[in-house]
Amino acid sequence: MRFSKHKQVTVFGAAICFVVVFSLYLMLDHLQLDHSKNNPSSGGQLSVLQDKIDHLERLLSENNEIIANIRDSVINLRESVKDSKRVLEAGNMSQGSLEMLPSPPLVVPIDSEDCQFSARPYTKSAGGVQMSDVYDLLAFDNPDGGVWKQGFDIAYNENEWDQEPLQVFVVPHSHNDPGWLKTFDDYFHDQTQHILNNMVVKLHEDNRRKMIWSEVSYFAKWWDNIDDQKRDAVKSLINTGQLEIATGGWVMPDEANTHYFALIDQLLEGHQWLERNLGVKPKTGWAVDPFGHSPTQTYLLKQSGLSNMLIQRVHYSIKKHFSSQKTLEFFWRQNWGDTDILCHMMPFYSYDVPHTCGPDPKICCQFDFKRLPGGRISCPWRVPPQAITDNNIQERAHLLLDQYRKKSKLFQSKVLLVPLGDDFRYTEALEWDQQFQNYQRLFDYMNSHPELHVKAQFGTISDYFEALRSSIASSTSGSLALPVVNGDFFTYADRDDHYWSGYFTSRPFYKRVDRVLESHLRAAEILYSLALAEMRRFGKSNNFPAVESYKLLTAARRNLGLFQHHDAIAGTGKDWVVVDYGTRLFKSILSVKRVMVSSVHWLILKDKQTFSHDPSNLFLQMVSLSCQDLQTMPMPIHFAHYVYFLAILAPSSPALRSLVIFNPVEQARTSVVTVYVNRHKVQVLNSHGHPVTAQVSAVWEETNRASTERLKLKEDGLEQQIKVEFAWYGTTSNKDKSGAYLFLPDGEARPYTPSQAPVVRVTKGPVFSEVTTTFTHITHTLRLYNVQGVEGQSVEISNSVDIRGEFNHEIAMRITSDLNSKDRFFTDHNGFQIQPRKTMRKLPLQANFYPMSSMVYLQDSGSRLTLLTGQALGAASLKSGQLEVIMDRRLNQDDNRGLGQGVLDNKITANCFRLLLEKRTPAGKADENDPNSFPSLLSHTTFTYLNHPFIPMATSVDFSAIPLSPYSPLHSSLPCDIDLVNLRTIQSKDEGGGPSAEAALILHRKGFDCRFSNRNTGLLCTTTRGKIFLDKLFSELMVKSLTQVSLTLMHGSAAGQSPRDVSLKPMEVSTYRLELS
Repeated sequence: MRFSKHKQVTVFGAAICFVVVFSLYLMLDHLQLDHSKNNPSSGGQLSVLQDKIDHLERLLSENNEIIANIRDSVINLRESVKDSKRVLEAGNMSQGSLEMLPSPPLVVPIDSEDCQFSARPYTKSAGGVQMSDVYDLLAFDNPDGGVWKQGFDIAYNENEWDQEPLQVFVVPHSHNDPGWLKTFDDYFHDQTQHILNNMVVKLHEDNRRKMIWSEVSYFAKWWDNIDDQKRDAVKSLINTGQLEIATGGWVMPDEANTHYFALIDQLLEGHQWLERNLGVKPKTGWAVDPFGHSPTQTYLLKQSGLSNMLIQRVHYSIKKHFSSQKTLEFFWRQNWGDTDILCHMMPFYSYDVPHTCGPDPKICCQFDFKRLPGGRISCPWRVPPQAITDNNIQERAHLLLDQYRKKSKLFQSKVLLVPLGDDFRYTEALEWDQQFQNYQRLFDYMNSHPELHVKAQFGTISDYFEALRSSIASSTSGSLALPVVNGDFFTYADRDDHYWSGYFTSRPFYKRVDRVLESHLRAAEILYSLALAEMRRFGKSNNFPAVESYKLLTAARRNLGLFQHHDAIAGTGKDWVVVDYGTRLFKSILSVKRVMVSSVHWLILKDKQTFSHDPSNLFLQMVSLSCQDLQTMPMPIHFAHYVYFLAILAPSSPALRSLVIFNPVEQARTSVVTVYVNRHKVQVLNSHGHPVTAQVSAVWEETNRASTERLKLKEDGLEQQIKVEFAWYGTTSNKDKSGAYLFLPDGEARPYTPSQAPVVRVTKGPVFSEVTTTFTHITHTLRLYNVQGVEGQSVEISNSVDIRGEFNHEIAMRITSDLNSKDRFFTDHNGFQIQPRKTMRKLPLQANFYPMSSMVYLQDSGSRLTLLTGQALGAASLKSGQLEVIMDRRLNQDDNRGLGQGVLDNKITANCFRLLLEKRTPAGKADENDPNSFPSLLSHTTFTYLNHPFIPMATSVDFSAIPLSPYSPLHSSLPCDIDLVNLRTIQSKDEGGGPSAEAALILHRKGFDCRFSNRNTGLLCTTTRGKIFLDKLFSELMVKSLTQVSLTLMHGSAAGQSPRDVSLKPMEVSTYRLELS
């Protein structure tokens, strides 16, 4: 595309703005699609559009009612678009051949073997535990369990340990939230740095002392501020096994709202830092504070080379059940495959000292020696700890051992884990002395009395798991056989009906910003890695800012990683902490845009010698526009063009400006791009100088009023009634009310009834048609794209929500259909896999809400209705055929979970969705209870398009005459089911921290359901049984080396180096060290 030189591309630069939307059609070379262009008559754009739709219909073997309706609408619009047509003609638009776009294939080629994975029947392992069965089994009542309020009385015989002594591992830890009540930096300066400084000194005082640490974000910040002597002391502690880094991620991430791209990225950032600075390879996961646990995180840890993991925040009824069955230690397996990891579930209420030594918190609190009389904190049970002396050691040791023995009765083995810590513990040297000296006296007494049959010691979490595995291996006749568990641990409740489903939506504005940064960071990583590879191929780099850009990428990785913390993306921090997170996210978005601009600048220059980086006068300007911005733009213009990876709309005339368009996904695609211009007389030309079909909509000066709309979706002549409406939730009148964490509604939602009739605006045109309804609190837009690609198969829903004037209200979008879904629906885990759900009447309403990171869907025997989302939110299906999504929450009080405030910092928040209806072939009665479910290929791709839109960049006015050329690194698109998770340049080992010649190539083969039509989907790809042939992957670049490694690059693979092709199993995520030249 070109603009006249005097026209400025701007975002907010004019009182009346226009939006230019490009519909870009990309093709797979190997599909050999028809690239010919028709020559329409001069009857104008409307006739051309009608001819194009008629041509499409001739290709369809079935009567596609959606396309027919769009065609009929266009015919009826002949008069309504005359004004827009005259605007374009007034812009002196070329009357040459109007570009016609090639059609996608009628049928997407899918290898039959690729359908076997989702079609195979589920087989439950012998003695296995399926979490959906546990939910069906339990009554979810809450009787008083005695001293263990949520459990039961525990008894034992004194001689139970005569043959095999009890092994006790007391594991000191300090949970350091990277932001919650204070910002990350404030916590570091006030507390964390002192904890780590004291750790070095106090562990060296006695080699029997041990400690674990989890949050690498803090450790890295501290490391940068200590001298070499202290660094050597830390390495010594690690080498002797006194200090263990558990999990090793940048943070301890939330597992509900996070997308698996960000989960991998923060884990990779932490692991790479550890390997580079400490030579450490974590073995065990430690997750004591995320509010519920996802099997996706389990799989990622396993793929990273970890063998064990620990979890804590699980529904109290589930904990009680697992305790009664002695299944708190188990092998956690994915529903879809054997990917076991050994997991320990903590049995009691919390990870603090009163709830970790045994079932009675009143007694355990007496062994938290930080609470000794005279300190700043005390035991709420009003029985203080006693310092251990010769006079009381016998009584104290037996009292503590009694708790250890009772706790051990909940497990199969004679190996017991006892965490010793809490939030920001061991800040002061005094606490180190209090805890370690008193516990060592207790251990010495226990160990010196063989009649007690106990061996107690400090240990790390891996020390415990090694002893547990040894106990399993040495058990006779398989007497110690740990079960296999499938499923997840949502939705979490810690007591009564207090379900933590509120944080699935809290602070949705920042949840959306998180997803934008993820998309931008991924795009920048790919472009940067390719730019470096091309420079090596050309043997020149001029003054390309390689090191500066890598530092910007590193900072963005770390800011994104920081936001995955379970009090950040969850929306459960103090107001000023949330602002700090948001500032970091926004700065990183700006930074990665700079990386994209400089990388694209180098890639598209015809003459690389002319490259010159000038930060004050950039060659390209970012002009991207996401779906939420459409709410604020009064006057769009739209057009279409054919393009590939990095395409350039740049006719030869120097008087016009060029637009560069980057397709950040790995498959060819048809999509819509939006940019701003500040004049309505805009020429849109392709690279041959031919005009491209465009749509201009007028500025609204008058409005009409109408009632809430009903939406009808049609598929193969079958009509489904879909109604979109809104509803309010209040909060309960009980003492405990909804807050940042908890959702405690006052009953079923009430219909949203605005005080005045909504304003309805209808936009119709050749590229899209939409209805925008403006209520008091919501601006709601439904848009239908008239394109032949994936976006033409679904409805785009954009909601701009403003509830800043409300009091204790939560607003929900409700989609009602006539699907007979009964009580079943499906939500995703982290955009990675699907979990079937069942709405349970025995549970309170708030317990039936689950996290939705990428999609939620309903289905019956013949149809599936999927809502795909551009941000994480809470979702439910409270009635058959109905979906409900909480879009924002404004709550005036704290929910007594430590935050100390409500949620009153609401912003005008945009929510972006796609609604997709698909015909479905049922699999029979077994389908109703299958714990596996998979999206269709079309659904997967729709989500990808929603979250990774085309990225347009316009050349600056000063550089409009410089010749450019399109850049396409891939010889052909990757298969439909292969996701390029990232192409992430690895840091050099040289001093200075710049880029190396290697990149981490991370691929994911998505599982998909073949029981959906592959006709007329708009997909421009195929499947290849998970194989990628390297010699056909790149167009110009050569694969110099390729080595399969673990997910986070820590471990090598038996596969060897430089295979001829890559082969992935369904659902597999694999990483390769890749060097291109």
